[in-house]
Amino acid sequence: MKLSLYDVIQEPVITEKITRESAKDGKYAFSVHPKANKKQIKAAVEKIFNVHVTKVNTLNQGGKWRRVRWQPGKTADWKKALVTIKKGEKIDITS
Repeated sequence: MKLSLYDVIQEPVITEKITRESAKDGKYAFSVHPKANKKQIKAAVEKIFNVHVTKVNTLNQGGKWRRVRWQPGKTADWKKALVTIKKGEKIDITS
């Protein structure tokens, strides 16, 4: 499946844990297309953010059961990628 660079990476995942990891070890998390593989994710991050990726870990995050009033429902399943970049480089997610 051929995905464009901007289809592979959907949005950054910003949590307290990821913020600590990015400051300490250079790890960043992104919500990615469910059919994207590690090679596509690496290429997209390197091209979009102009950094060197050393490692990519992926996981499929299952949706959670929620209730809206009396109706139960499930949020969507999604895929998360943890990307480690070369030491000394940084990604500015805020802009």
